[in-house]
Amino acid sequence: MRTYDELIDEAQNVDVSGWDFSWLDGRATEERPGWGYAALLADALAEVDSALDLQTGGGEVLDSAPVLPAMMAATEGWPLNVTMARNRLGHRGVDVVAAGETEPLPWPDRSFELVSSRHPVTTPWPEIARVLRPGGRYLGQHVGPESAFELIEWFLGPLPAEIRDGRHPRHDRAGATAAGLIVDELRTARCRMEFHDIGAVVYILRKCVWWVPDFTVQRYAERLRALDARIRRDGPFVAHSTRLLVRAHKRPDRLSGVTRPGTSRAPCRPGGHAR
Repeated sequence: MRTYDELIDEAQNVDVSGWDFSWLDGRATEERPGWGYAALLADALAEVDSALDLQTGGGEVLDSAPVLPAMMAATEGWPLNVTMARNRLGHRGVDVVAAGETEPLPWPDRSFELVSSRHPVTTPWPEIARVLRPGGRYLGQHVGPESAFELIEWFLGPLPAEIRDGRHPRHDRAGATAAGLIVDELRTARCRMEFHDIGAVVYILRKCVWWVPDFTVQRYAERLRALDARIRRDGPFVAHSTRLLVRAHKRPDRLSGVTRPGTSRAPCRPGGHAR
């Protein structure tokens, strides 16, 4: 293994924009939930004529879908990712809009048959319900409670109970229900993560800035060196991510004769283990 300084220097200078984690190949691993979100999303997109992907990152997961609906839009709040998503998705006719996680969505009521989101920072349930058409669906893979907390608490120490509880699935159920949506499915998966060198740790903390919000190599030099020594002595540092699969729908409009999604189309089929 290369020296501590070599690994740190490399990880500090690599580009962390977008939502592509291929730089970690051979340096870190994370199990994927068994439901295969990318395949589920691809199936759902193939069944509708209009869809919105919230907080799309660099558009990597959305672009993996073979077929996109005629009206396809996406939002992203980080300027670097907005540029990446537009470059990636523009040729496929996707309207990528710069919008923060808490901003109102810039579309009229009842605009979309499907709203999706993978790992949203926050889930704007009232806005999702507003832009969904009657009978429309929501499909999301959310980060669950205490995700990667073994690594986060290595740097921050034990976190209070209210933070540990912050992404409990009951909050998604309550938020969706309060917005008038019907929750159809809420599943949880706990997935093993391994970090094989300290450069991988620095990279992930630079990319997932909400894990350790004040992270810099200089500020946490002591903890980084201690973790580097542990990895060299004991092998990969192990943490666990948690993921939630969330499916919900908006009540059909009885006056319009719209049926509940899935009753007149083929249901989504579970896919493989794509992210």
